[in-house]
Amino acid sequence: MTYQTRHKVRFGHCDPAGIVYFPRYFEMINAVVEDWFADAVGRDFNSLHIDSGTSVPTVNLKTDFKVPSRLGDWLDFRLTVTRIGNASLTLCITAHCGNTLRLSNESTLVYVDMASGKPRRWPDTLRQRFERDRETPAVTTEKGSS
Repeated sequence: MTYQTRHKVRFGHCDPAGIVYFPRYFEMINAVVEDWFADAVGRDFNSLHIDSGTSVPTVNLKTDFKVPSRLGDWLDFRLTVTRIGNASLTLCITAHCGNTLRLSNESTLVYVDMASGKPRRWPDTLRQRFERDRETPAVTTEKGSS
């Protein structure tokens, strides 16, 4: 499955030249992951972090910045699950503006017990959703359209 969501490049994302400042991309990537958990996986971050006492910190990032994005651009983010481990999950995230690839990212998350700080095995319900979502049609949402 490929989860898709759209985000507008805002003034706060940009450096004085009007180009997305690279750390802001990581904020956008995290927002895409958070949206995916809520929209496609069915577990929002409040449920994961507050109610369940677990977290999904990012433990590894590999990002290639292909073409600069500018103030006012609409970025179409695509997220695909590429690997499901016992306690880890690897995601491929890309951002396009029109037909132009702006960035590609590989993120690895780990499911962690917040009290102990130790990794936990993904619950079967989440694991099944990750597996199921690999085979379902894309889900599309639009964020920041105001």
